[in-house]
Amino acid sequence: MWSGDELDLDAYLARIGWAGSSGDEGQPRELRPDLDTLYAVHRAHTATIAFESLDVLLGRPVALDLKSIEAKLVHDRRGGYCYEQNSLLAAALERIGFEVSGRGARNRTRGDSLLAVTHAVLVVTVEGEPWLCDAGFGHQGPREPLPLGRPGTEVRQGEWTYRVRQEENGVLVVCLLRGDTWRDLYAFSPQPYHPVDYVVLNHYSSSHPASSFVGRLVVQHPGDDGVRRALVGRELTRLHPDGRAEQECVGPDELLAVLDREFGLRLPERDAAELVRIHRAGD
Repeated sequence: MWSGDELDLDAYLARIGWAGSSGDEGQPRELRPDLDTLYAVHRAHTATIAFESLDVLLGRPVALDLKSIEAKLVHDRRGGYCYEQNSLLAAALERIGFEVSGRGARNRTRGDSLLAVTHAVLVVTVEGEPWLCDAGFGHQGPREPLPLGRPGTEVRQGEWTYRVRQEENGVLVVCLLRGDTWRDLYAFSPQPYHPVDYVVLNHYSSSHPASSFVGRLVVQHPGDDGVRRALVGRELTRLHPDGRAEQECVGPDELLAVLDREFGLRLPERDAAELVRIHRAGD
């Protein structure tokens, strides 16, 4: 399903800084398709690989075949958006031996606006229990898997709290607690999605004039220090668990340093120069 047999698993694990858990005499324990491994791989992935759609801004196609994703996110140490991130995670989990299925989700972070299904998420089954895995929702997304078999259960991840509630027709809604308020992030139905479905969603997200990624710089990261970071256009936002949001403006002369410092992104010289030129053209 996810071309896991084609993945250079060692290179992926090195990219996410995988240490694994220690077995006898301090030796790394073999990767197993169990809940401990699922948590560890998911958290390492989200801690390391930034959410970004810079190729869309640069006018380049976003390829979803595994070798292209691996070359970009693993070997070139770039980031990616949901289709790339979760396709890579799915391939790695499949290679380890997990049962992985896709879902299509509807973003709910824009109030009452009804948006199309454009977000890709994963459902991983471990010992008969389904878990939501999502490395591609940017700075507000979960750092670790969320249980789907117990709707309404609050799950603490560091300083952040999530829950999944159920609506009619089996629709599940992922929610994030910000301050004292629960906020919907996205909703998805039980219908399985396949990689070919993500190709169609990717075409819209990367090329349609109404897409939030077309013509706009978007880089985000859930962070490993409790602070969530998002650079959208020229506005850098640092989101805190208590609901506070700090903003600052990022000009073209600061852009590359901010991408490196806040998101761990370093682009080749030619790409960096083009990105700065586009950013400056917005003056």
